[in-house]
Amino acid sequence: MTPPQIWGLSFSPEGEELLAQLKDAEVIDGTRPGAALQQHWQTAKAFVVIGACGLVVRQIAPLLQGKSNDPAVVVLDPQGRFAIPLLGAHRGGGQELAQRVAAVLGAEVVATGSSHGQKRLALDSFGEQWGWIASPTGNWNDLMQRAARQQTDVCVVQEAGSRHWQKLQAADGLQICDVVERGPKEPQALLITHRQGPGCRWHPPCLWLGIGCERNTSLTLLERLVSDQLEAMALAPQAVAGVASIDRKADEPALLELARRHHWPLRWYRADALAEVSVPSPSPAVWQAMGTPSVAEASALLAAGPEASLLTTKRIGRSQGQEQGAATLAIAQAVEQWAPDRGTLHLVGSGPGRLDLLTPEARLALTRSTVWVGYSLYLDLLEPLRRADQLRCDGRLTEERERCIQALSFANQGLSVALVSSGDSGIYAMAGLALELWLQQPESNRPSFSVHPGISALQLAAARAGAPLMHDFCTISLSDRLTPWSTIEQRLIAAAAGDFVVALYNPRSRDRQWQLERARQILLQHRTQSTPVVVARQLGRPEECVKLHTLDSLPIDQVDMLTVVLVGNSTSISRDGVMLTPRGYSEGHRH
Repeated sequence: MTPPQIWGLSFSPEGEELLAQLKDAEVIDGTRPGAALQQHWQTAKAFVVIGACGLVVRQIAPLLQGKSNDPAVVVLDPQGRFAIPLLGAHRGGGQELAQRVAAVLGAEVVATGSSHGQKRLALDSFGEQWGWIASPTGNWNDLMQRAARQQTDVCVVQEAGSRHWQKLQAADGLQICDVVERGPKEPQALLITHRQGPGCRWHPPCLWLGIGCERNTSLTLLERLVSDQLEAMALAPQAVAGVASIDRKADEPALLELARRHHWPLRWYRADALAEVSVPSPSPAVWQAMGTPSVAEASALLAAGPEASLLTTKRIGRSQGQEQGAATLAIAQAVEQWAPDRGTLHLVGSGPGRLDLLTPEARLALTRSTVWVGYSLYLDLLEPLRRADQLRCDGRLTEERERCIQALSFANQGLSVALVSSGDSGIYAMAGLALELWLQQPESNRPSFSVHPGISALQLAAARAGAPLMHDFCTISLSDRLTPWSTIEQRLIAAAAGDFVVALYNPRSRDRQWQLERARQILLQHRTQSTPVVVARQLGRPEECVKLHTLDSLPIDQVDMLTVVLVGNSTSISRDGVMLTPRGYSEGHRH
């Protein structure tokens, strides 16, 4: 079966230039829009159409089948200024697609739906951001109509999954009910649960199936064992996050096919790792055959993450009729939810702070992230871009490790997370530490990881001053909080002797006041006193100040942690308010 596609369609040749910027969209011929839409309507996940809304409405009207069947349709004006989720804004993903398109093109989303227009949660779609799957049961239309009238008309009951969504601005006014004391009594209740049943339900990925089996066990046996046990315990198949077993079963055909059919990821564990897990039903026979007293129970507990618990001890399934083999099944539940393979950790460089200096790639990553984690000052600068359905988690300046751990924890739950740094996240920022922690997790148990570059203070300072980085340069941080000063001094000496243009980061703080002067003295041993220096403070912000000085007159008392200092090399010049380092050395400057 062909996977769902996002198709791009334009009623004018000019619109194809906009479509070319949408990398996820496959462009279809716009000369016969009606035929093109009809051809792809059944298989498309969504359409991005460039043209007038009225024309789009007339073209798609004959194709409409119903809210649960139609693809999303997002309309763009020919100039790419506005993105309108015309059809399928909620459950079809139109609103999310419009946000992605707007991020790429620098456009504005025109929210036409009641929920998004009023900055309220769209109860029939918001769970997707949190990694949940909606049950096919329940009257979702009635739920949304009641919520549109007044959010207190809907009682939300949660017994599984992450509860951080309750802190969202868009969740204000929702009636959160206690499942023990108030349980759902009316049809308008929304349940967030691992259990199956009637009504509108979101199912978080919190259940892991641990399976052990004999060699060449039949697929039908595994299917029956799993379905019967889920049904007997009233557990929702949509809440299953994956399947786990011993690595010796990694080539077992029935296990592989079971996972493929249900789109469940597989986790394989070595016998020594399984043997360390305390289980209620250890087996001497399994120990003798596998080198561990448990496969099903131990693998389920390991796969479900820290502090997981068994919902059921292992159950044995035996062959019937023409089937072969036997199998054991145990089901573990995560503390909240645990699905690292579904999560994404975005390392976002926010640039100097001005939104127009944010790269399109970083803007798109922010748009697609459910959670933003970062130092409060950096998040404040990005706040105009944050939606009411995106969670903001502030951290303090010196708590870099804690912020990385928090962001990785969210990603392990199956969420898309933006860990925000100023400038470029790979330059004296969070990418390195986050990647260290990511590498410490087992390879089969990691969220995806991507770094989105930003404009560094080094680049913007150089742009403001002229062209001081035209020849070889280096960056050195003067902060000795993580690096011994003896190491920093060695690098300063080497950079000075090598005639590099030097960018000094973290030059001076309230508690570190002598290091910049020492750096200046080292550089003066290899540079003239008239060497030009750029002092750039609060770059990209309203308080921005960029001034040219010389190395002997560097105003050290005006420098702080919001400043970057660029020190020229032996060929750098300062003239008419700009600084320049020529690309090559003239004869008079050769060493």
